[in-house]
Amino acid sequence: MEKAIQEFKNYLLVEKNASQHTLDSYLNDIAQFQDFLTHSGHAGESIQLEKIDRLAVRSFMGYLYEKNFSSASMRRKLSTLSSFFRFLCREGFLKTNVAKTVPAPRTQNKLPAYFSVDEMFRLLELPQGEGFLPVRDRALLELFYSCGLRISELVALALEDINLDSRMVKVLGKGGKERLLPVGRHCVEALKMYLNIRMDKVRGVGSDTDQLFLNHRGTGISTRGVRKVVEKYIKRGNFPGGVSPHSIRHSFATHLLEGGADLRSIQELLGHSSLSTTQKYTHLTLDRLSETYDKAHPRAKEKPAMK
Repeated sequence: MEKAIQEFKNYLLVEKNASQHTLDSYLNDIAQFQDFLTHSGHAGESIQLEKIDRLAVRSFMGYLYEKNFSSASMRRKLSTLSSFFRFLCREGFLKTNVAKTVPAPRTQNKLPAYFSVDEMFRLLELPQGEGFLPVRDRALLELFYSCGLRISELVALALEDINLDSRMVKVLGKGGKERLLPVGRHCVEALKMYLNIRMDKVRGVGSDTDQLFLNHRGTGISTRGVRKVVEKYIKRGNFPGGVSPHSIRHSFATHLLEGGADLRSIQELLGHSSLSTTQKYTHLTLDRLSETYDKAHPRAKEKPAMK
């Protein structure tokens, strides 16, 4: 099975031009399936591809359900296995895609938590001080919200991707697709302060990295590092509603929509290939919908005649 996984990895890199984040996600899902086969008795002493059947995949889905994985995570893992087995069929390792006929869990239309505008502003003001870390954190949070970036996109930014004169940032999104995004004036000011102190940090530690955001050691910050930074301020601000680092991206889209931006524009800014994906990220509150209805609908504005 290891040979098949290696060839699938090469396929993702060469033919699909998958990002490192996508590659890691696929390989982690397959590794989890491997581990399940080994410990559940479905594979015997060694995993033989031709002996993996539909029951094994269904049992894996049941295992994930018992472990309280979300339906979205289960659907993604099933999609990964289906892609893997489809590739194996194409290359002659298998004759049938045993994952193709396994029913996917129903989607849960649960909207992710997001910050209100006031809450978002409060979060951005939490990093205080003039040292390297608070200045970096202010710039990081500002850019995160100003552009609605994915964490992986934020981490991948290099110095050359930022143009403060034109207030634009070049982002490498999923599938290696580049997009240019405007940057707000508050964010530009925060970045200018950070770039100055970043220069001192690099000189002090002798680092030569061109990654935009650095950790306390002066080397490139990791995805995990960004999550820890954001989670620290979320905890410090005692925000309600189960918000997370991803909530900043969702807040970006929500606030644009509430400010009058159209879905197509938000789709471009978020880097979504499908408009349906954007619709899952954006929503209006019931109060906003009621207010819009009352202002726009003729029968809502018209007062009923007195009898």
